[in-house]
Amino acid sequence: MQFERRRHLLQAGLGATAALCLPQLTLAQNFPARAIRLICPWPAGGSSDVVMRALAESAGKALGGQVIIENKPGASGMLGPNELVNARPDGYTLSQLTIGVLRLPHMQKMQFDPLKDFTYIICLTGYTFGMVVRADSPIKSIKDLVDFAKANPGKFSFGSTGNGTTPHLAVEEFAAKAGIQLQHVPFKGSSDGLQSLLGGHIMAHSDATGWAPHVEAGTLRLLATYGSKRTKRWPQVPTLNDLGYETVSDSPFGIGGPKNMDPALVLRLHDAFKKTLEDPAVLASFEKYDQPVIYMNTSDYTNFARDNYQKEKALIERLGLAQKPA
Repeated sequence: MQFERRRHLLQAGLGATAALCLPQLTLAQNFPARAIRLICPWPAGGSSDVVMRALAESAGKALGGQVIIENKPGASGMLGPNELVNARPDGYTLSQLTIGVLRLPHMQKMQFDPLKDFTYIICLTGYTFGMVVRADSPIKSIKDLVDFAKANPGKFSFGSTGNGTTPHLAVEEFAAKAGIQLQHVPFKGSSDGLQSLLGGHIMAHSDATGWAPHVEAGTLRLLATYGSKRTKRWPQVPTLNDLGYETVSDSPFGIGGPKNMDPALVLRLHDAFKKTLEDPAVLASFEKYDQPVIYMNTSDYTNFARDNYQKEKALIERLGLAQKPA
């Protein structure tokens, strides 16, 4: 009798648990019921925008819905992550998450805590960065740049996609190693900085390979790249490491959502974005901007964020850019 009673209680408990889980599973299965907003925190027309649009179109097909890109440029790529802080964790608001979300909180007060306020869904790719000058510039190499900067402290101007971004900090680290002072000019994104360089308003631009068509057309000259090895497309161009400046900046990025997302929903989004890495159109956009596939699942991406938050803290402190205590 007692055994029968326990069995009934156990069955009732399991039934209640299943009933609670069922709406969540059904929600994930029926997702998306409307368009998903994927924030690209850079201007339209730049390299990040092109890649993000390819990812959005491909992921929409995999999900059986529509993923719409919304550009929110400015604040060094942080306006997208800022949107996630107050968004509902229903999967309809997502953003590109760059390495900046793990770095900028060490430099200034932010609206978010990167270890508490985001769901790291999937890492997809990463940038190749380099410094370019106009083809008619007298600066023909990094040695020329260093010589000019030593003779003219603070006069060599370079643009980047914003304060604290990898294109900015890689150059600051190189400058520290070279013992030179440069003038940094932050822009909202790739296209703004390139226009300024082509117009002669700055002397160089540090960025992801949105500058590639200009380098190939002969209107810009590539001085160096910042990766751990030379690029396939420009094997003759040295890395900063090759030149003895011990500066390596690889910059993976992925897709994130608000905190407290349902695991079944996260898995559905992860699987859809993972499928984009098999899409020829997406891979072609990566190839266009020299971006490798850098896949991390939800668990690995979350661990990457936690580990690199500490690594970025050490970098910022080494460069003397850490936020001063209040």
